[in-house]
Order: sequence, then C-alpha cells, then structure tokens
Amino acid sequence: MADRVTVIGWDGSPLTAAARSALSAATLVAGAAHHLALPEVPPGAERVRLGSVGLAARRIAGHRGTAVVLADGDPGFFGVVRALRAPEHGLEVEVVPAVSSVAAAFARAGMPWDDARVVVAHEKTLRRAVNVCRAHPKVAVLTSPGAGPAELALLLDGVHRTFVVCEQLGTSREQVSVLTSDKAADHTWRDPNVVLVIGGAGGTGASAAPWLLGPDPAAGTARGWAEPDARPEPEGRPGIGQDPTLRAVQLARLGPRTGDLVWDVGSGGGSFAVDAARFGAAVIAVDADPAARARTEAAARRHGVLLQTVTGRAPHVLESLPEPDVVRVGAGGVPVVTACADRRPERIAAHATTRDEAEAIGSALTAGGYAVESLLLQTVGLDPAEWTERGRSVVFLLTGRRTTGAP
Repeated sequence: MADRVTVIGWDGSPLTAAARSALSAATLVAGAAHHLALPEVPPGAERVRLGSVGLAARRIAGHRGTAVVLADGDPGFFGVVRALRAPEHGLEVEVVPAVSSVAAAFARAGMPWDDARVVVAHEKTLRRAVNVCRAHPKVAVLTSPGAGPAELALLLDGVHRTFVVCEQLGTSREQVSVLTSDKAADHTWRDPNVVLVIGGAGGTGASAAPWLLGPDPAAGTARGWAEPDARPEPEGRPGIGQDPTLRAVQLARLGPRTGDLVWDVGSGGGSFAVDAARFGAAVIAVDADPAARARTEAAARRHGVLLQTVTGRAPHVLESLPEPDVVRVGAGGVPVVTACADRRPERIAAHATTRDEAEAIGSALTAGGYAVESLLLQTVGLDPAEWTERGRSVVFLLTGRRTTGAP
C-alpha cells in the first residue's frame, strides 16, 4: 500500500516549500484537472483524476509508493481528509493546509466570519442548506454542480437575501459578484464557487466579544424555552393554543433543529414560531389575521431570530409553501391537519379542546399515514403567596409521527 499520503491544499497562491517537497517525491498524484496541470507535478508520477474520493482512496491504498492528493482550499475543512481517513482505507494522512475557500470568500467580501454558519449544498442536502439560509443571517454555502447559486435562489423564493458569489477563487478567472437573491437565478455561474448568503438583523455585523464559532442560539434572548407570553393575546382571541406548557410539549415532540423547515399554522402571537427559530430551524408562521403577522414579526425582533410570516387562510395558503419537516397546527382543525399530512412532514402536532375534536384529528393523522400519540394535558397556575388557583388549562395534544413506507 502507499507508504505515505500527503494531502496538499491549494488556494491559487504559490505552493509552500513543504508542498513542493512532497510533490517532488510523489509517485502518484490525485486531484482535479487544474491541480494535475500544475508544473510541480512530477512528469513520471501516475496521475489520478479526482472524481469519487472513495474510488481514489481505494486506488491510493493499493499503490506501492508515495501518494499526494491535491485539493482546493483547506482539505481538512469539509474536504477530502475525512474520506481518506475512513477506517476502510487504512491510510495514514499528512496535511499541508491552505486558506479555506470559505475564509477566502469572506476575505473578498471584507467581512468577519466567526459568526457564520457553513453548509455544504449538493443533491441530497440542498433543501436543508436553504433552510439554514432562511434561519440564519450569515451563511457560507459550499456549492456543487446542480446545487449552486441559481438553485439556492430559486428555493429561497419569497425570502430576501444578499448573495456574494465567489467563482473560481484563487485562479486567473476569479470573479466576485454581489447581487440580491432574486437576481441570482438569472445567471449562469462557473464551478467551483462559494456563496455567502447575507440578510436579516445582524447579518453584516459581528459580536463585540465573540467566544463561540458560529451564531450563539442563546445570544440576546432570555434563558429558558416556552416562557409565558410577555404580551398576551388581544382580548377576544382564543388563547388555549398559546399555553406555555402546551407549547413546551409541542416543541419536545416536534424537535425542531438546524436544517429543518417548520410550519406554524395559526401562529397567533408567534410564541411557538420564535421558540422553534431559536432552536436553529427555519420557520414559516401562517395566520389568517394580519395583526398576528405584526405580532409574530415583533416577537422575532425581540428575540433576535429570523422567520418568514405569511398571511392567509389555511389550508389554501399552504399550497404555495415549500415542503415542511415538522408542522405545528395551532388552528384550523381537521381540514388543516389533513392538508399538512398530505405534504408528508416527519411530524405533526395539533391540539383540541374537546374529545370529539381530538378523535377527529387523530383519525385524520392515522388516515394520512401517521402513528398517533394522544395526551390530555392539564395545567393549573398557582399563586405562590397563598397557593390558590390562578388559572387552569385542559387540552388534548395529538402528535403524528410519519410511518416509514407510508404513502
């Protein structure tokens, strides 16, 4: 097998002495076409075009000699080092790093990136990468053919962001373009490229004293989840769906997380939507009342999170929304639950105030291919001074978990 595998990062600048030394001793060199064309590659070395890293790793493992792998940027940052170090290949890897393409992209933009999210977009992760762009104000997207700036822009329809598209960084054909996301779909972009997706509150700034790489989900927010609403629902609006205890259990059952898209249908004052966004999920809050949209957006600003609001009556307004991962139904009953089940999210949570309504919602979830959990939640607020009852809430909670292989 290969005596040694040296992985060399290349950012377009002249190779370091360590990189040149490793290349001069190589009997096999793997890389993209522009890497194999470098003058430092020994003319007598076997050359392997790097397509599938797994296939290349197996070929390197069977090579008797000294192997070098060339890769763009820092190969240990979302790069080939992880694949080469996989136990099945048995390779010992030495790394000569270079400036990562993400660091280079932010440098071209003149922006700090210690508060950025970094995601990889390819065929299987494109939708989740877009959801991160919906939920966070500063995201670097490492793209791939078929999952580039145009595809990101199309899936971000309705959400305004600024794109900084960095094409072919470090080469003579490098180009940096700044444009709004709605314009990015009209261009043809050259690979490889990195896209910085910027937008929303705090998208161009940095913390005065950063201590954690990436955004801090607790920054600027009160400690705890599902806290009582600081601004109660207006007089005359039903408030049972906004009960903090119900909201806490819904969050626990749905488990919103980074990369998810959450629908909050019947969002009311936006308390659930804001909590889901604080977990890192992308959120679309839907309500038929225009005033609910204003309350939800105000709550998002108070907590420093990004979410999208849509005014319209469900289930019809749901038809144009992107596919959800989890759904909380706060209003609308069986028709809305049925429409949401038709979109096949992983989980759906809904509540009811009567047993008949709960049975109807449970039947709708079962018919839609979901395993149903039913709970009766009762909470009693107490005055800590006198231990007298301050308020009582009784509600049925129904959670549907999509059955594997269900239609």
